[in-house]
Amino acid sequence: MLDTQNVKGRAAVVLLSGGLDSMVVAGLAREAGYAIHALTIDYNQRHRREIDAARVIAERVGAVRQVVLPLDLRQFGGSALTDDIAVPKQGVGEDIPVTYVPARNLVFLSLTLAWAEAIGARDIFIGVNALDYSGYPDCRPEFIAGFQSLAELATKAGAQGSPFTIHAPLQFLGKAQIAAETVRLGLDAAMSWSCYDPTPAGLACGLCDSCRLRKQGFADAGVIDGTVYAA
Repeated sequence: MLDTQNVKGRAAVVLLSGGLDSMVVAGLAREAGYAIHALTIDYNQRHRREIDAARVIAERVGAVRQVVLPLDLRQFGGSALTDDIAVPKQGVGEDIPVTYVPARNLVFLSLTLAWAEAIGARDIFIGVNALDYSGYPDCRPEFIAGFQSLAELATKAGAQGSPFTIHAPLQFLGKAQIAAETVRLGLDAAMSWSCYDPTPAGLACGLCDSCRLRKQGFADAGVIDGTVYAA
């Protein structure tokens, strides 16, 4: 899945949200031999559970360092994750849902790129997926390819002929394949958090798009998911 030649001990910045996909990507980076620098963006999202999960995962994969960077996107709003908008519970539709956070992955990757350049890393990992996702435009392969080209133009390193590689190893995997990777990599799926709208008791709602995709993926893979769902 990854080119592992000459990477042992090489620094890589992993965008670690605390979700299932980012956990698996961090596990793949660890398996390949990268020295992981985990970046978690605390964007004042709807709940804190994902941030807590990211801290646990960073420790589990042996991250050299984790930065939890505050970025208050509630100041912008425009999403059910950053505004007073109800999270849809009726199932995954064809339109881009209100849980889309405007330009989130563009903003997050820009920050990841900045840290990578600052520490001399040239490898960046992100857990975007173009198959089992909710239609977000910043999860598409075209976006990842475009950002990699942009990184060469936007940085001193790129201008001096030292380009960055944006690794998106889950891009063409289904959620069942991603669920199966947790077993192969020896990662406890319950460390990660996917729910957009946890209950007051701290349970995953089981009905939002993210919960539905996760549950179906683990069911299709025949893998146990330790997440407790309210529905």
